[in-house]
Amino acid sequence: MLGWLHLPTYPAFIMKYLFYCFALLCCLLTGCTGIPKGITAVEGFDAQRYLGTWYEIARLDHRFERGLSNISATYSMRQDGGLKVLNKGWNIADSKWKEAEGKAYFVGSPSTGQLKVSFFGPFYGGYTIFELDKKDYAYAMVTGPDKSYFWLLSRTKHLPPATLARLLERAKQLGFATDDLIFVKQE
Repeated sequence: MLGWLHLPTYPAFIMKYLFYCFALLCCLLTGCTGIPKGITAVEGFDAQRYLGTWYEIARLDHRFERGLSNISATYSMRQDGGLKVLNKGWNIADSKWKEAEGKAYFVGSPSTGQLKVSFFGPFYGGYTIFELDKKDYAYAMVTGPDKSYFWLLSRTKHLPPATLARLLERAKQLGFATDDLIFVKQE
């Protein structure tokens, strides 16, 4: 049917190279929005109840939060159905607030705590809520695309010691490096 269409024939190594470049480009544009092995996003999630301010209690180290204290994340609804994310922390060295605004969208059902979040244009990363106080939405544990990302969040600046110990033990059982956690100074 398309006898007039003559596509060039390329050696196999060039085709493989082009395929890998295309796959890498797709990965960069869609981001790493998967869930780490052994982690399950919470079900019965209610975005309306998740809105508002959360305080960072503990985290694994990443350069974008180094040197910050009094870290919080405030979530609100966007007109397009996504969530607005405003991360804020006190930069100790500069004696000023550092803020980053992002956007988040559900990867699947809005009743599942799996989102993709972006602070840098078209690049998204995973944001999976895997532990949540469903009664009061008082605490949450969140991970990224792999277990090097971990945040323990609370509606208050401090968690009761028994709750903190229970959540840290749960994180340890799931394979997070709890010995490497940074406990955020909240005043």
